[in-house]
Amino acid sequence: MYKGPVTTDSTGSLDALLATLRRSHDRLTGIAAPLTADQVTGPSYDDDWSIAQVLSHLGSGAEIFSLLLDAGLHGEPSSGTDRNQEIWDRWNGKNPEEQVRDAIVTDAAFLDRLAALDAAERDRWRMPMFGGEQDLSGLARMRLNEHTLHTWDVAVMLDARDTLPEDAVEQIIDTVPGMAGYVARPAGQDLRVHVATERPARSFRIEAGPDGASLVPADAEPAAGEARLRLPAEALVRLIAGRLDPAHTPAVASEDVDLDALRAVFPGF
Repeated sequence: MYKGPVTTDSTGSLDALLATLRRSHDRLTGIAAPLTADQVTGPSYDDDWSIAQVLSHLGSGAEIFSLLLDAGLHGEPSSGTDRNQEIWDRWNGKNPEEQVRDAIVTDAAFLDRLAALDAAERDRWRMPMFGGEQDLSGLARMRLNEHTLHTWDVAVMLDARDTLPEDAVEQIIDTVPGMAGYVARPAGQDLRVHVATERPARSFRIEAGPDGASLVPADAEPAAGEARLRLPAEALVRLIAGRLDPAHTPAVASEDVDLDALRAVFPGF
């Protein structure tokens, strides 16, 4: 489960995040609930995971996020790897139909708990993570990132034209540099690419080489001679998350860019 970098954000944005999470839940439910037993045991976009296993990951994730929610409310540390492993093992032991059914129920329960918090609880929620402190909007955005990408892992198997919802991309696009730092791999060659996105508009720079790789915010205009890539923001999110293979790449505008080289830097999770 990608947890992302430490971020803090005003809880004033939490209602918008919760509404987007609820729409992502409804999207997942609409896709997964009608599937047959044969379909849920079929492949997802994730390597070696069936659709049911993706749902299992989201269901176990909802449980783990619920534990984080409780811990932050009571000023306690997170549950830790051992407790998380118990949860994963229990979900792995469910049959495929149970994984799908229970994931939808558990995901909704987590969202209900988030929505039920009063203003004081929202304001005081804090959780030490990765050497810093996360607030409740940061926690919700972490869940949205995971939920959006794994819902796509199911949806795209039913419709190869599927893309990430724009409302979710609006909420997570500014966390993409942190995700890139977490998942990037060193490149076999030096790469420097100015990236401009649409819907929403953002500017970033990918820098990669044998010692590592990063994605950082950049000026709107590329430097002279700099390689350039323009693409929808949702496609950039999928590129960084290892989900922009040639079969699922929209039309992009590029100059001196080797997309395959970028895909190798961001192999996915």
